[in-house]
Amino acid sequence: MKRLLNILYITQPDVYLSLDGDNIMLTREQEKLGRFPLHNLESIVSFGYTGASPALMGYCADRNIAITFLTMSGRFLARVIGQSKGNVVLRKKQYLLSEDEVLSAKIARNFIVGKIYNHKWMIERMTRDYPMRIDVEEFKDISQHLSTIMLEVRVCEDLERLRGLEGLAAVSYNKAFGRMILQQTDDFYFHSRSRRPPLDNVNAMLSFAYTLLANDTASALEAVGLDAYVGFLHRDRPGRASLALDVMEELRGVYADKFVLTLINKRIVNKDDFFKKENGAVLMTEEGRKKFLAAWQNKKQEKMMHPYLGEKISWGLVPHSQAILFARFLRNDLDEYPPFLWK
Repeated sequence: MKRLLNILYITQPDVYLSLDGDNIMLTREQEKLGRFPLHNLESIVSFGYTGASPALMGYCADRNIAITFLTMSGRFLARVIGQSKGNVVLRKKQYLLSEDEVLSAKIARNFIVGKIYNHKWMIERMTRDYPMRIDVEEFKDISQHLSTIMLEVRVCEDLERLRGLEGLAAVSYNKAFGRMILQQTDDFYFHSRSRRPPLDNVNAMLSFAYTLLANDTASALEAVGLDAYVGFLHRDRPGRASLALDVMEELRGVYADKFVLTLINKRIVNKDDFFKKENGAVLMTEEGRKKFLAAWQNKKQEKMMHPYLGEKISWGLVPHSQAILFARFLRNDLDEYPPFLWK
């Protein structure tokens, strides 16, 4: 269990939620796991739904405390709320800002600043940790180029220009990313991003990781009452969770890319975990997906210090912390959205 900014996260499986006076009681197979007062909670998020008592749901609905149920992998299941109050105002504000492209650009540039900053951090970390295995001068040049682009992004007020700057940064970062693969280089190599379909083992893993991260981020946004399908950098498109894609931009490198590199460089996956289809698409085998998902769940349990909140949380809660911060920005509790700047 973890309380984060007045939200109670229940991350253990098979936990039943019930009401005990003015408190929420957590039990598993008749064993009492915890008891928390409800009066200072904004919402409850439960991973691995077992059940909740009608009394608890009624109590929370009356007091506008949302209860969100997710699977253990983070897929959104349902959200129990009372009468619409703050959430409808929050979404109306989201829709209003999204309609204005200049305001959208001012919001979206923080996502991109976070993305480029974190890519730069990964490159700098490689020059520090593996100076004998990489071209340090090349990495430093790429890092400097990213710094220059980041300065332009910070003042950009045009969405098309912002996308162009993000694209330039991605080209530079991708040059370094392929060189961060230090093991199994005959079977795992990266020249450029290929999506539909992925054309090599690395792209197959990146696509899978981004899908999982997008799903986790969409669930986090829904949990705080936002519409995951209305974004700012990514514009409206039927069936696309545009806001989830926006928020996950800053997490792609330090969360998904770094995770994929770990699987390769620690030899957790190998060439036998992939197969190629007749059209050239490279996919993971069933056994490969099992390895990947097991490692992904382990990654989500790892603890880290959130750079803005100053709290120690698990990596799996990072999308939720960013969703909370974005909602607080929309409510004018924060002057601007603070991106996840990893240190």
